[in-house]
Amino acid sequence: MDQVSSSPSPARVQAAGVAPLQVALAGMVALAVAMGIGRFAFTPLLPMMLHDGVVDIATGSWLATANYAGYLAGALLYMALPWIGRRLGNVPGNAALARGGLVATVLLTGVLAFPWPASWPLLRFLAGVASALVFLGTANWCMGQLTRLGQPQLAGLIFCGPGLGIVATGLPTGAMVAAGWSAAAGWATFAALAAVLCAVVWQVLRAGEAPGAAAGGPAAVQALPAAHPVAQRALHALAYGLAGLGYIVTATFLPVIARAALPAGSAWPDLFWPVFGAGVALGAWLSTRIAPHRDRRWLLAGAYLLQAGGIALGVLWPGPAGFALGSLLLGLPFTAITFFALQEARHQWPQAGAGFTGLLTALYGIGQIAGPPMAAALLAQAGSRAQGFDWALAVAGSVLVLGAGLYAFMARRWPK
Repeated sequence: MDQVSSSPSPARVQAAGVAPLQVALAGMVALAVAMGIGRFAFTPLLPMMLHDGVVDIATGSWLATANYAGYLAGALLYMALPWIGRRLGNVPGNAALARGGLVATVLLTGVLAFPWPASWPLLRFLAGVASALVFLGTANWCMGQLTRLGQPQLAGLIFCGPGLGIVATGLPTGAMVAAGWSAAAGWATFAALAAVLCAVVWQVLRAGEAPGAAAGGPAAVQALPAAHPVAQRALHALAYGLAGLGYIVTATFLPVIARAALPAGSAWPDLFWPVFGAGVALGAWLSTRIAPHRDRRWLLAGAYLLQAGGIALGVLWPGPAGFALGSLLLGLPFTAITFFALQEARHQWPQAGAGFTGLLTALYGIGQIAGPPMAAALLAQAGSRAQGFDWALAVAGSVLVLGAGLYAFMARRWPK
């Protein structure tokens, strides 16, 4: 979680002019860029790319998969940093990883504006690598600094970032479509937005890092008195991986699904994705209001069921109200699940360093990778696009129910 060795003391951070709220807000903006723009801008821009004729559904699915494969590769790279550091003597610190990943996100987003379709799978893969490094580097650095500054409860604000980024990319696309913009213009605009946001947080991400601070160093939290069984850690990792598959079909194809289900010319499809993003930000903020003593496994089970309910609404009530409410329910627990899962990892294995955090993110990435090809395969077998998406969403919802069952089992098997 906050595995930064040789990190500065509170006095050192404050001497650099960085307050706890600045740390949390900087983390929030960094995740808005890396996740909301670097990863999820693809979702609202996909219908524009389809309209421009530069991709079809199958190609769009593989571009999404390339991004998720990159996210997995980035998580595995982060997980290997302690091993690399022992052999090379030093690796970049968490804040340095975040800064490098943010620069890469700006560049990779901008290059997608060029008509080089043969390069797009590689670009989306590299964007996934960058987003994973920013996510893990930012989360670990920010949560470590907030713990040292005595304000760990502010960590939930960090995870509002992806939702706010989704809103910032989702809302303008409707205006872009109305104005007749191409998808390429959308990519260029979002790259410029990412550059501006990076400039806003750059100094904060530099101010709090001590020279030589390495990612994946010793845990900055005190070890808990009792070790948890290996089986529980394995089930936790598996259940968190299921969340990646559970949400990804909707997160990738929501505007496409809505456009297919609603009358042509409806303005609603451009609004469901921002509704999802607003739910993400709201859910992350609400997660900061939950008492620390609450068992995170029960919270995770409830969050999984909430997402499953949101997916079911889109299938059973395929109208504006059903899609809007379903998008909100899918978004509310989205980053709260990550927040709770990382807190649970901290509780189960406080001295694991980057390894356990990277493992969780890697399994989540595997779930994401499986989603778009699964949807593409079901679309190929179904009698219609709507039926294929219904099948894919049904699988995704079932996976989330299974994940909820695993967390409920763990909470009963190993009560706190």
